[in-house]
Amino acid sequence: MALALEERAMKDDIMLGDTPKARKRRRRLKAVQSRGRLWKHSTLADIDGVLAPGVLEQMFAFTMVRNPWDRMVSYYHWLRDQRFDHAAVRLAGALEFGDFVAHPATRAAQKSGTAARYMRRADGQEQCAAYIRVEHFEEDVAPVEAHLGFALRLERINTSERARDYRGYYSAQTAQIIAQDCGPDIERFAYRFE
Repeated sequence: MALALEERAMKDDIMLGDTPKARKRRRRLKAVQSRGRLWKHSTLADIDGVLAPGVLEQMFAFTMVRNPWDRMVSYYHWLRDQRFDHAAVRLAGALEFGDFVAHPATRAAQKSGTAARYMRRADGQEQCAAYIRVEHFEEDVAPVEAHLGFALRLERINTSERARDYRGYYSAQTAQIIAQDCGPDIERFAYRFE
């Protein structure tokens, strides 16, 4: 999504992340005082202070969500390929998938990482004009495309080496852990272990 939007970015647009244009523009953010960390997974609350008061509330904010069972498999495999120093990287490198899913640190991160949390401003209000389910992209992206005035087509990049069917990674117990820990998103976006 970032790459698809980057093609249309204007010279003064603020960009967070690791796309080519975002990397070139990082220096623009050095002096910015924000509430949280400015990176590709910043929450709306994190960016408080980047924009003038009242500007964010007028913006069309959207995000992408993914089936939590599939997302966990992808996340685990992505972590195992990383070499930076982080607790989750070390944990994924040391544990088999089921043990990683059941680990208290992983469970705490999943429970706190709801889609709504990412789309909640510093004032506590959720602001999201469109939640785009990856599995239903063509259907869910319609309001975004209407707002932008052009179609978005995503290339599949940054894929991990793993089996495409996430279900084979789970036991009944680990599938239930994800159901419990990601319950709000599962219910909100009608996800199923299927």
